[in-house]
Amino acid sequence: MAKQRRPAPRSTKARAHPPSARTAREAEAAEPPPPPPPAPAPPRRSTYFEAVAVYERGLEALQRHAYQQAASLLESVLRQYPEEKELHERVRLYLNVCQRQGAQRETAPQSIDERLYAATLAINGGQYDQAIAHLRLVRDEDPDNDHAIYMLAVAHAQRDEHAEAVAHLERAIVLNPENRALARNDPDLEPLRDDEAFRAAVDAPPGFRSDRRRSVKTRSAR
Repeated sequence: MAKQRRPAPRSTKARAHPPSARTAREAEAAEPPPPPPPAPAPPRRSTYFEAVAVYERGLEALQRHAYQQAASLLESVLRQYPEEKELHERVRLYLNVCQRQGAQRETAPQSIDERLYAATLAINGGQYDQAIAHLRLVRDEDPDNDHAIYMLAVAHAQRDEHAEAVAHLERAIVLNPENRALARNDPDLEPLRDDEAFRAAVDAPPGFRSDRRRSVKTRSAR
């Protein structure tokens, strides 16, 4: 007896239908419209270029370290061109620089003692350029100030400028021989220890000690 074939089971999955034209139109309608193009930048005011010209003159004065003139020009930008807000931020930045520099000049040391003290603070703070500037002013005013010249040797030694350091040290020793003994054990002159010129400068010349003892005996004999 022949077997009967069973009918194949029908799939229960729904067939995917292509989207209708109506569905596509609805999807397009749901998408947001593209953003509008950016508005063109407003034209520059004529006062803007005038303000920039004054601002640039202020920067030129600042570069020349004419801080009062620079501050006056920059303040005029704020006062005469209040509508130029985007320029004001830069103006205020450089105004602060002028005020800081002007305050430093007002408190700058004037006397020899003040400059020596300022140079000492600068060396202790590692600001050797500033120390050298103070000490040169002292040297110009008092060329035989051995303390200032010795400190110049220290400042140049800390900057690894051996030739300048040794030259100042030799001069300081000539002006005051006690600087020779001071230099031998001065840790601030440590960068010069291996320099032959430095060793020659701090080595006592022949007869130096005996001459000093002889002079002491002579004074005591009197």
